[in-house]
Amino acid sequence: MRLLPRPSVRNQKRLTRGMQLVLVGILVYGIVAGAPKAISNGGIALLITFVPAALERNYEVPIDPWLGVWITSAVFFHTLGSAALYTRIEWWDHLTHSLSASLVAGVGYTALRAVDLHSDRIRIPDRFAFVFILVVVLAFGVVWELFEFALDIIAATTGVTMPLAQHGLDDTVLDLTYNSIGALVVATFGQAHLSGVAERLREGLLARSGGSGE
Repeated sequence: MRLLPRPSVRNQKRLTRGMQLVLVGILVYGIVAGAPKAISNGGIALLITFVPAALERNYEVPIDPWLGVWITSAVFFHTLGSAALYTRIEWWDHLTHSLSASLVAGVGYTALRAVDLHSDRIRIPDRFAFVFILVVVLAFGVVWELFEFALDIIAATTGVTMPLAQHGLDDTVLDLTYNSIGALVVATFGQAHLSGVAERLREGLLARSGGSGE
């Protein structure tokens, strides 16, 4: 049972191409204007948008249209925020943290569910999966905040502008709060939307190992 509509492959490609064009524009602007932040954020985000297609083509990892849009949107909205919207729209940072956290949670849930399906000897209760998703996202959020803190130290020491920065304790607490919201959404609705992806991932694992799962 799916709770959200699933975009067609054609619509997914259109959305992805549109976001990629905007990212190319940001990258070109950064190069012309000599803005390192725009270059790094735009370039890295643009590369990430090609990851779903590369995984599916080269490694046969199943990426359905909805998941492809999800991955692309996460880096796209972050890059827009870094370009200007973080300072102009107060809630934009909360949106990107929730979206990014939901993506991390989705990857964690899919991997866990694929392991569960891969072997009859392993059974992972739904309650454990719920807690696992929350713990993974919270841990990732803490590591991310430490990474931003380290960049702040490097920037203060070297005078080099970093693509990421912390903005005080209140901002860090809010980031972790919205990370938790994104994790809760996936923990609650992940079974309805990601089980099919996990099953296809299991099939890929079986095909590669030549086994049938035990």
